[in-house]
Amino acid sequence: MQPIAILTGASSGIGAAAAELFVEQQFAVINLSRRKCPVEGVETITTDLSDSKSLQDTCGALVSRFGAAGQVPVALIHNASLMLKDRCDDTADQALLSALSVNVLGINTLNRVLLPLMPFGSSVLYVGSTLSEKAVAGAFSYIVSKHAQLGMMRATCQDLMGRGIHTALICPGFTDTSMLREHVGHDGAVLTSLGEMNSYGRLVAPAEIAELILWAHHHPVINGTVMHGNLGQLEH
Repeated sequence: MQPIAILTGASSGIGAAAAELFVEQQFAVINLSRRKCPVEGVETITTDLSDSKSLQDTCGALVSRFGAAGQVPVALIHNASLMLKDRCDDTADQALLSALSVNVLGINTLNRVLLPLMPFGSSVLYVGSTLSEKAVAGAFSYIVSKHAQLGMMRATCQDLMGRGIHTALICPGFTDTSMLREHVGHDGAVLTSLGEMNSYGRLVAPAEIAELILWAHHHPVINGTVMHGNLGQLEH
């Protein structure tokens, strides 16, 4: 039977690039997002991670799929993210909850339902950010949620001791995705300046992070670790 890769947010950017690599590696790839994954061979289960009913329906479909697949290794990749422009002194509770629903609570639901079904040789990979360990101004709810993902990854590692399921947090630097472009208002000058904040003078390509995700799934030695993919980001 084919191993399975389940990715959230594989309709574009890092998620779509990772889906393509897993398809090439002969995985059965399932995308959980509101939009279809453009990669041929990827199945999309339309899912709104911020909607509990949508997430419940998706979990039901995945449980049925696991029963039919048998004990095959699973790569569960938490990639989807919601990034808002907000600050600590103006973020409404509902806005923070919206970010946490996608970036934290949806992950918790998927883990709770799927982890008991995942066999030895599986992985749980969180796609965080350099902002999982540091902060900048103007992205309050995103930073809070990405810090939470770091704690979730470490706690997942400890709770799954002896299960043969490994975990890691992959932290991309400034990556050329639609989310980043929308966050900066598609301002080319800003994108250029962000690209200059590392030793290679460019934005990270989604495919580069995708390769890191695939590598992390195949190498349990990194269990519980934070993996940076930022081209040597300049620190201030």
